[in-house]
Amino acid sequence: MTSPADKTPELPGDLAGRRRLAPEDEFSFGCHSKLACFTRCCSDINILLTPVDVLRLSRKLGIETSEFLDNYTVTPITKDLHLPVVMLRMADAPEKRCKLLGESGCSVYEDRPWSCRMYPVGMALPPARAGVQPEPMYFLFEDDYCDGHGEAKKWTVEGWRRDQNVAEREELEAAFQEIVCHPWFIGGRTLDPKRMQMFHTACYDLDTFREFLFSSSFLKRFELENDLIEELRTDDEALLRFAFDRWLRYALFLEPTMTPREGATDAGSQA
Repeated sequence: MTSPADKTPELPGDLAGRRRLAPEDEFSFGCHSKLACFTRCCSDINILLTPVDVLRLSRKLGIETSEFLDNYTVTPITKDLHLPVVMLRMADAPEKRCKLLGESGCSVYEDRPWSCRMYPVGMALPPARAGVQPEPMYFLFEDDYCDGHGEAKKWTVEGWRRDQNVAEREELEAAFQEIVCHPWFIGGRTLDPKRMQMFHTACYDLDTFREFLFSSSFLKRFELENDLIEELRTDDEALLRFAFDRWLRYALFLEPTMTPREGATDAGSQA
């Protein structure tokens, strides 16, 4: 008999050995301080950060996004990436522990990254296809060092996602995922360094992006609603949505999501 997971698309090559999960598939897992492996997964590990992760962690720590990026993250450079990614920086050897780990566990638990919330469930998105909305593919991490898989509590993917409160974050970043999987990248197209930096600033360095909007000639070059302008001054989530829904689509892909003022220079080439 074929299980629901058997009907899901194939995982990318580097994840081919993982157990695929359909939303209704069950797995056993639990994590608590009485497990011998507690916080073992917080050392020497690659943790990708989303824009919301960077924003909320910087606010939790009471620092600006640029300072958080400088002190707590790394941005790997590889020809295989068509967009820059941000990863959590581990402390120096020998333990290489997460710099946000405290004596009793995660010191930023309420604002922990999406990857930490989802573990042991992982998610992959298929390559961009014109006219096709990518459907996420879920899989299970079954690391030998993790004792949590021996716990009796059973979960489904959807049940785990609800328990970890990821839906609200993913809703905020839905437009970000649309950019990452944009059909413009079909065929291996890549952004030039200038637009790479534009993407990185608007998505991850929100405080610098806000300064760009209000300290440059940006508002003189584009027509924006007065109430939106005031919202962007103080509302971080509104600024993220503006970056995803309007600015980056215009600046990266030349979509008509922004209205230049008459006679203004194209900000896509000048920003």
